[in-house]
This record gives sequence, structure tokens and C-alpha cells, in this order.
Amino acid sequence: MGIILAILIFSFIVFFHELGHFALAKKNGIDVDEFAIGMGPTIFAKEYKGTKYGVHLFPIGGFCAMGEDEEATASPGNFNNKSVWARISVIAAGPVFNFILAFVGAVILIMMLGYDRPVIGTVTEESPAAEAGIKEGDTIVRMGGKRIRIFREISSYNQFHQGETTEITYLRDGKEYTVVVTPKKDEEVNYYRFGISGSGYSKANLLTAAQYGVYELKYWVNITLDSLKMLVTGQVGINQMSGPVGIVDMVDDTYKESRGYGGFAVIVQMLNIVIFLSANLGVMNLLPLPALDGGRLVFLFIEAVRRKRVPPEKEGYVHLIGIALLMALMVFVMFNDIRRVFFS
Repeated sequence: MGIILAILIFSFIVFFHELGHFALAKKNGIDVDEFAIGMGPTIFAKEYKGTKYGVHLFPIGGFCAMGEDEEATASPGNFNNKSVWARISVIAAGPVFNFILAFVGAVILIMMLGYDRPVIGTVTEESPAAEAGIKEGDTIVRMGGKRIRIFREISSYNQFHQGETTEITYLRDGKEYTVVVTPKKDEEVNYYRFGISGSGYSKANLLTAAQYGVYELKYWVNITLDSLKMLVTGQVGINQMSGPVGIVDMVDDTYKESRGYGGFAVIVQMLNIVIFLSANLGVMNLLPLPALDGGRLVFLFIEAVRRKRVPPEKEGYVHLIGIALLMALMVFVMFNDIRRVFFS
């Protein structure tokens, strides 16, 4: 069941991404040759107003074929006959829809569980936080110059800045105080801690859920960016990346662990995964790399500045190289996933 859930979740997120491209293409009067759910052989197809709507055999995402790599033709609906800003909106819509999906998921989750304000629930005795004067009930507002909105941002900041002396600003009785804290290493788990924990979740109305839904989306976007930064700087290795196999294994493990607590726990955990993966896919697709939406946007912004399109064959070569490198990376990551899941 966990594996089926993983496939459905991943497929829905990719489908929603492609739906963004499709919706903006239609809005801008661009011809869409095919909009499909799944990949591989077609098991059902129906044409409506010039677009073939299809369902394919393998339920892994979908695609929106607009002919964006083709030369401009006489058709007024040809992708390359539209203004550069219309084309930018279509390409950017995929990642934007992923962020919208993550936001909606976050709002639903917050309505179900509440929101975790960055309020201190407990301070461990003789911990760095206690020695710095931080007390129960204080609200953390900044760490290392970074604005803090939810308690998990405190945990993630510590995770990505292990052992670093940190300037912490907190509120107490309406006044701001700033202290400098050096986390202490917990030898049992080999992890640096400040010695604080949260005060739990607060019930949310729709307005509060929308507000904290934005903070939740920002949290996952920052997690993705910080992880990429660690990858680029060599703080984590490429062999620690996860692909589809790793994601399926993560979803399956999460399902197995949460089902013992009932259906509500399963829904919460799956919703968390949807938010995380959707925000992650949105960020990754906006990276200015060939073959990704971000790479296509780079060429479109160049066109907007110079008011002349980069020759399609040259852009095509760049994207072809990008696809080849991306496929090689996917094979490497999949190999690591299989080795980690089945042989470790």
C-alpha cells in the first residue's frame, strides 16, 4: 500500500506541475498537442478542440506537449509566435503551480493540526540557552539574522549550522533581547543542541492557516535551498541524494510507521510528504540548468533583453546536453537508492 501511495503522490505532483503549463498555454491561446496523465503506451486518448487528452500506462506524472522546441510556423497558436512574456508565463507556471499545491496542502495541514509558533516550551537546565538567559515562554524572532516564523525553523537552522555560535533575538513581555549562544554537543547522538523545545501547536482559523501556510511553504523552500547549498559546497555528497526509488521507499516507510496510529496519522504524514515534494520540485525546476524550466527561462529572459530569439537549434543543443547529463545523474542516484534500500 505504501508503494501505491508513493506512486500516486508523485504522479499527482508531476501532473499538477504539467497542469500549470497547460492552463497558462490555453490562457495565452497556445496550441497544446497533447496533455496526458502517465507515461509510456497510451491506453486512452480523446481529442477535444485540437488537443489530445490521454491516459498512459505508467502512472508516473504526465506531460504537456506544446511544441516549444519547434520553429515558428504560420499557426497563430504556435508557442514561438507568442510574445516572450506569454512564453515566460507558460514555462514558469509549472513550478508556480507546485508552490500553489504546497501552499494549499500546508493550509489544510495547519487547519488539521494547528501551527507551531516559535515559542519556547521548555529550557533544559544548564544548557547553552539557559545560561544565555532564555526562558520558557520567550518567542524566538531571529537566529543568525534569519527571521523565524515557526518553531521548526529553529531546528532546521541548528541542523544546517551545527556547532556554530549563533546570535538569537527573542521577545519577552513585548521587549526584544539579543544573546549570543554556542550550542553544546550531545555526545550520545553526536549532535549540537541549544537546549530548547517548542510549546506545541496552536489551533488555527482559516486566516491564520493561510498566514502560516505561507511560512510553511517558505520553510520547505529554504530547506531545499540549504540542502542544495550543502551539496554544492561539498558538505554532503551526491551519493546522499534520493531519486524516485528513494522517495518510494521513504513514503512506504512513513506509511508503515504511521498506520499503527490510525487513518488520521497516515493522512497527516502523506500530506506532509506532498508539501515537501511539491515545494522541492518547484525549486528544482527553477534552477537555471539546461532541460529544466529554469534553463528554458534563462533563454527566454535573454530573448526579452536582446529582443531576438536565440536560434532554436543552438538552444536545442544546450537542452539536449542538459537532458543527457540529467539522465546520467538520475541513473547514478537510482543506483545509489537501490543499493541503499536493498543492500544496506
